[in-house]
Amino acid sequence: MAREALLCICPPDSGGLAALHAALPGRTVLTAATLHEAQCLLDQQPCAVGLLIDTIGRAPDPELQIFLSRHSHMHWVGVLPRTVLDSDAHRRLMATHLSDYHTLPVDPDRLRFTLGHLFGQAALQDDTALPPRLGAMGITGNSPAVQRLRIQIARVARVSAPVLIWGESGSGKELAAQAIHRASARAEGPFVAINCGAIPPNLIQSELFGYERGAFTGATHARAGLIESASGGTIFLDEIADLPREQQANLLRFLQEKTIYRVGATRSVSADARVIAASHVNLEVAVAEGSFREDLYYRLSVLPLVVPPLRERQADLRALADQIFASHAGDAGRRLRGFTAGAHAAMLHYSWPGNVRELINRIRRAIVMCDGRLITEEDLGLAAPPEPAAVAKELGASRERFEREAVTDALRRHGGMVSRAARDLGVSRSTMYRLLDKYGLHGRS
Repeated sequence: MAREALLCICPPDSGGLAALHAALPGRTVLTAATLHEAQCLLDQQPCAVGLLIDTIGRAPDPELQIFLSRHSHMHWVGVLPRTVLDSDAHRRLMATHLSDYHTLPVDPDRLRFTLGHLFGQAALQDDTALPPRLGAMGITGNSPAVQRLRIQIARVARVSAPVLIWGESGSGKELAAQAIHRASARAEGPFVAINCGAIPPNLIQSELFGYERGAFTGATHARAGLIESASGGTIFLDEIADLPREQQANLLRFLQEKTIYRVGATRSVSADARVIAASHVNLEVAVAEGSFREDLYYRLSVLPLVVPPLRERQADLRALADQIFASHAGDAGRRLRGFTAGAHAAMLHYSWPGNVRELINRIRRAIVMCDGRLITEEDLGLAAPPEPAAVAKELGASRERFEREAVTDALRRHGGMVSRAARDLGVSRSTMYRLLDKYGLHGRS
């Protein structure tokens, strides 16, 4: 099991491994001489506890910082020469990323106790400390919706026909397009992404198809367009519904003939790029409304693909959240452990209208703003609103505090005279006596 294995990073010329095996008889120890080797091991088998033997001060500090930030979900122990403690930079690194440290030479008994304690802590965390395994094709999760998506990606990757991806904003359409590209025969070629809605309409033709020298003012030299630059690979046209109608005709010509005309050109240029388009708009509706060409729609939707929204991937939420946390925890500049049980529950009960993009944004904000070691539902902005009864109770309590303070102040101003205090507050004497009785106050008639 992953929890029972210890990852040890130790330079080959260090004598610390013998003491380590003496400290942990019978436990599985994965050893790596470099950070790269350690990363390869963790890709195959996640571990809850890691040991750095004579590594701090030897490995380049920036690389070690990045590595430990990426694996901040693990408990790390440093074993190092005492001279390393003389460096302020190394002490800051240790304070940020290590759970404990020992100085060389290793004391096997003390090290056994430290590591045993950390394995116990990992066991209590009920798997929250272990990193999620990246799913096949770089898509995290094993929900039925994601499994169906992987199967569809594998099928469409075998051919070079156009693909049309539909999905809500923030659901991961570009990630699916990248997965198709990596699984295809074009994987060694370029993957060029363009957001059709982010380019001004007057520039999109020259961006997509390129231009010749002198085609317009400022065109001092010829330039290949994005479609041409994607030859041998894939061009991803995100938000294809935003493509101006006149450019839809040019794209249709390219899909039919595999040639393009640069702006200002008199001859066509061949371009061998696979087109993957995506939209959060229902293109069938856009066709019916006349904003999208019907012939282009049918050319693009040879292989339609649907990316599920996050609300249909509830089983993946925990793995996604842990992966995002592991990727960005280093932004806080301090050690965070993960999420509270309440935070995980709140994420499961939220509908995620912004999908994975919203999940990323909320977690990144929480990492920066969190005060404790664990991110709470309040840090994520997902704290449940109070129940109506609780709101009414709080309002009632606030009203009573105000009444008591008002009556007390009125009595003080008028020397305890009830009739004058009642007149000041604009209530009858009988009401005033009721309030005095309610709050246990006394006055003079």
